[in-house]
Amino acid sequence: MVSLPSLGTFAALSFVIIAVPGPSVLFIVGRAIQLGRGPALVTVLGNTAGVFAHVILVAFGVGAVIAASSEAFLVLKVAGGAYLAWLGIQAIRRRREGMPGEGAGAEQSRLGGGFGSLFREAFTVGILNPKSIVFLTAVLPAFSDASRGAVWVQMLILGLVFAAVAIVSDGTYAILASGVRHWFGGSPGRLSGMRATGGVMMMALGVVLAATPHTV
Repeated sequence: MVSLPSLGTFAALSFVIIAVPGPSVLFIVGRAIQLGRGPALVTVLGNTAGVFAHVILVAFGVGAVIAASSEAFLVLKVAGGAYLAWLGIQAIRRRREGMPGEGAGAEQSRLGGGFGSLFREAFTVGILNPKSIVFLTAVLPAFSDASRGAVWVQMLILGLVFAAVAIVSDGTYAILASGVRHWFGGSPGRLSGMRATGGVMMMALGVVLAATPHTV
């Protein structure tokens, strides 16, 4: 079992890493601006689930292989960048959906098929972010102690702490960003522009992710 001091230190480190705006935060803010609070919070859950999948990979040794392989890292970052860019393009194309007078089916179309679809998209973004698996591969073993029991169990516990911190921190960003969106929501033109801005942010994030060097 992980010691309480180690858990506290790891939670503090996780907060610092997660709270500083990075790819996940920018993706969530873009979704909040594009779709609002509910979809943004679903995006937080989906993205966190994708990152926790990395925790599982690291706990069972696969993460180290991916982190050490330039080819695997390249595939992950290109795929992740391309997927984000595609989501950004879709957001720009759908920026006027759900506006007043568009019909009863507009809101469902704006949500891209419902919250399940948003969760799957966010999960895909989270699991295709190579920086997460590199960071977790470097940090999780450092907070594990073989003398305190199964290392893979300790890593999973640490991963749950990381996920909890991510949900709280990213959820705060989602709520704040969606609040700004609602403030501008009185004007269809401004709302359309904000959705387009969210799409541009996701496209730019895709380019940045694809250009990320293979470093921790």
